[in-house]
Amino acid sequence: MTAPAQLSFDFDVRPAMGQEDFLVAPCNEDAVAWIDSWPAWPASAICVYGPPGCGKTHLANVWRTRSGAVNIAAGRLDATNVADMLSDAPACIVEDADAAAEETALLHLFNLLAERRGHLLLTAAQPPARWDIKLDDLRSRLLAVPAVAIGAPDEGLLGAVMIKMFADRQIQVPQDVLMYLVMRIERSFASARRAVEELDRAALSAHRRLTVPLAREVLNDQNMA
Repeated sequence: MTAPAQLSFDFDVRPAMGQEDFLVAPCNEDAVAWIDSWPAWPASAICVYGPPGCGKTHLANVWRTRSGAVNIAAGRLDATNVADMLSDAPACIVEDADAAAEETALLHLFNLLAERRGHLLLTAAQPPARWDIKLDDLRSRLLAVPAVAIGAPDEGLLGAVMIKMFADRQIQVPQDVLMYLVMRIERSFASARRAVEELDRAALSAHRRLTVPLAREVLNDQNMA
């Protein structure tokens, strides 16, 4: 792959309480548009799906600050505790809903929020149509949920995120090092964070500046290239 002459970092920003700012790019703009359109959703729930590290949690936090939603871990849901966990919240987020949510509990959550005219944001790796759902009532509700994808970040977004990650460590990353990293690591925020952490650690340990040779060593040592 040929590296671009420079990376473009002209992105809109959504502040996310307790998280890094959320940068809006082509890979996530549809999901952002849905979040921005709340509370005028055509349904009581939506599902935002995409690969690990694509920014689903960050976008969910943006919505949480706007909606007052409670965030419930999918693995903690069971049919006996849904009402207590939801409490009087007007909205709810269930992350990784396709991997861990107990079906009866998730159906109960749908019903409770519908009764109070609340809203539910699900995040997942796959759209609901691909989930292995045994409960017919839940399947019908999930198939009616609008599903919006977040794709893997492109080079420009990945570079902008890495600049922010380096800046959080009081490091100004040279442009050639940034471009080397962006063109070689996996396109995910998780890989970007790991690369920044490992490169910072290596530079401090060896008392070396951030350079392309150092970045090459780190990526090779960590099997990230």
